[in-house]
Amino acid sequence: MNVIVVGAGVAGLSTAWSLAKAGHRVSIVEQGPIPNPLAASGDHHRIIRRAYGAAAGYGRLITEAYEAWDEMWADLGENHLDPRGFICISREPGDEAEEYREGMEAGNYPFELFEPDAAAKRWPFLEPGSFRYAYFSPDGGALHCRKIATRLAGWLRVNHANVYEDSKVVEVDAEAGRIVLESGETMQADRIVVAAGAWVLKLFPELDGELKTWRTALAYVEPPADLKAAWQAAPVILNVGGAVDGYVIPPSGGAGMKFGSGLHRVPTSDADWNRQPVPGEGEAIRDLFSPPIARVEEYKITEVVTCAYTFTADEKFLAHEKGRCLVVSACSGHGYKFGAAVGRRVAATVGNDDVAGLKAWLRAEAGVT
Repeated sequence: MNVIVVGAGVAGLSTAWSLAKAGHRVSIVEQGPIPNPLAASGDHHRIIRRAYGAAAGYGRLITEAYEAWDEMWADLGENHLDPRGFICISREPGDEAEEYREGMEAGNYPFELFEPDAAAKRWPFLEPGSFRYAYFSPDGGALHCRKIATRLAGWLRVNHANVYEDSKVVEVDAEAGRIVLESGETMQADRIVVAAGAWVLKLFPELDGELKTWRTALAYVEPPADLKAAWQAAPVILNVGGAVDGYVIPPSGGAGMKFGSGLHRVPTSDADWNRQPVPGEGEAIRDLFSPPIARVEEYKITEVVTCAYTFTADEKFLAHEKGRCLVVSACSGHGYKFGAAVGRRVAATVGNDDVAGLKAWLRAEAGVT
């Protein structure tokens, strides 16, 4: 089967990888370079973790995610996962860190609980009087996004897929199985998979009721000199507690340390809107982390990176079928860790047409295998 994949983020690249392995003729079309620094999966690193609320269902899918990544590492001949584990910090009863702990308990997943003083002794960048407890799980770490994208694009080329960079798709004719590029050129296929991330609404505006786009930013920082060694050895911080929805990725894979927060986002109708950082934005993000990060004002901002995400209202993943086209949105702020698994599932659906089964899996519905 001749298949075009629109979008070379992690979902698109992984879909193309799995389609090529299944023997399909694959073309992947990306509006920018690969990796594209403006894409949701174009930053240096993303978190993988087992922790989800007990009702979310995604915690159990992490097993399949790890299996898919392992299959990919075998094909690429190199591993781009830093398995340093993760910690969560609870500052208020019922905050997200506590919800994640309850999910870990419900799934019988491993973690170790720390009282504040013990946590601050182990991780001296924490302020012990500012939180209720912390817990550590070895079941997580950081995925190195740009390395993964670069290696996947190379693997696709070696394995006879067509890889088109700087080729913006401006129209998808789902019924005819045809795409139109900004240059005016057209491409035809038996099936089209659209994994365009935050740009999907430009191609399928009818999904605006189900998908919403947000603009956010991440702050790369340099910690105080006396804490650099502690951060180099630290786990990922998945959640800093309270209402911040904040995470920290320590230096990993040659990339720097960054802070990100769900509080620092604004809705937008255009994924290209306001992609340049604004003055003071890095400091505003950084300051959200005090508490529980001690001496946060001493962390020097080295770079601010903007990002666009597409969310569903319940932060589940989405699939939409139209004619010969299958649209997949596995973003919602937590999709990267499932990238390889999403690619395998989407490629299988292209072959078996079980879109209902794909939708159930993407939503992590109970009983789905």
